[in-house]
Amino acid sequence: MNTDFRVRRAEAADAPELARLRWAFKKEDYEADHAVDAPAPVHSAREAEQWIRERLGEGRWLAWVAESDGVARGHVFLNLVERVPEPYEDNTPLGYVTNFYVTPGFRDRGFGAALLDALRRHARATGMDVLVVWPSERSAPLYRRAGFRPPEELLEARDS
Repeated sequence: MNTDFRVRRAEAADAPELARLRWAFKKEDYEADHAVDAPAPVHSAREAEQWIRERLGEGRWLAWVAESDGVARGHVFLNLVERVPEPYEDNTPLGYVTNFYVTPGFRDRGFGAALLDALRRHARATGMDVLVVWPSERSAPLYRRAGFRPPEELLEARDS
């Protein structure tokens, strides 16, 4: 198996592959959380494909894809969260990192680290000084190795 790969910024035209990976990611999560095979999806991958195409096309979301042998093997998404303008501080958006996934057969080969490295390089180049993530138990060590740390203060409210 070829372990050579490249990471590149995703484009709206990548939406079908990104949606395919998203569905594989969520199926894997569901089966791990419920210890059963995932049921038939409630939503179609075409809905995800349209959503991804629109967001990437509008620039509200960015994504990077890791490819090997011409096939997408992983991705990570970045949502640009605008800040309310103010006169004394930087108004650069902060970044919400999400939907980070590498297919099982390509894990532990540097794909994930390379995806996060590409995202972090973009953030630095654009002056984005804050990236936030709600990592899974499985992904937390990788995020820590990539330089993510718990904030001194973060509050979260959930209704459940």
